[in-house]
Amino acid sequence: MKAEIITIGDEILIGQIIDTNSAWIAEQFNLNGIEIYQITSVHDNHEHILEALKKAEEKVDLVIMTGGLGPTKDDITKNALCDYFNTKLVFHQPTFEHIKTRFTKLNIDVNKLNRDQALVPESCAVLFNKAGTAPGLWFEKNDTYFVSVPGVPFEMKYLVENEILPRLRVSGKAKAIYHKTVLTQGLPESMLAMKLEEWEDSLPANVKLAYLPSPMAVRLRLSATGNNEIDLRLQVEAEIEKLQKIIPDHIYGYNNETMAEVIGRLLKLNGKTLAVAESCTGGYISHLITSVAGCSVFYKGSVT
Repeated sequence: MKAEIITIGDEILIGQIIDTNSAWIAEQFNLNGIEIYQITSVHDNHEHILEALKKAEEKVDLVIMTGGLGPTKDDITKNALCDYFNTKLVFHQPTFEHIKTRFTKLNIDVNKLNRDQALVPESCAVLFNKAGTAPGLWFEKNDTYFVSVPGVPFEMKYLVENEILPRLRVSGKAKAIYHKTVLTQGLPESMLAMKLEEWEDSLPANVKLAYLPSPMAVRLRLSATGNNEIDLRLQVEAEIEKLQKIIPDHIYGYNNETMAEVIGRLLKLNGKTLAVAESCTGGYISHLITSVAGCSVFYKGSVT
């Protein structure tokens, strides 16, 4: 299943806020076998939103939109969706009851703008938002799913985890995806690529390799897609075994391990301890080591 994320809001396009929603959604979708094909940001503009929806429908199986569901005049997503799906806004009593309950607990009167949040497109399925007042909206058109969620991060996350992903799992359209990242050091990206050229060329068609360089290391991410996650894991591990034989002295860890965590793991494994004497680093190495949980087992202290 391919998906596109559409973020709606002038505040993103003028640099007032950073779009962290897309990164989180992309991570969660990948873990559930959904490939992010594209991320698009649009203004709070009716025609711009319609254009983005039309283009997305031509390319992907799932469109998820964030933002523009609030109660103010610049929140125009629901009206744009009504135009796109040729429907109208109707009052959704369960949503209004939820809004009243939340506001009563806060000793706040419900006003017209709050009531308007209970207006939803007639043709959508309403996704209950326990974390906030704006519900999620779910549409289906020409075998494509369209989902609209609030831009508030904790509300968006609630809806993705509790409403959207469960529905997508039931649909059976998502393939399995398995990722594993190999952490390397001591070789720049270009030299590493030359050493791995033959191995990379022999990778199965469903396994992709990505080079992710940084000043201190190069991460190699292997991504496999298929129907069974267990089979994909075995496939990736087999390729990593081949990789270990090619660059045995340059692999120091896997996935999200830090160098400090790897050092700590090896020290504990071998029954060794560590003390640090620092000068120009001013205690920074000690800081990295002590950030590792359980470091008191192997770390004896430092002097600066």
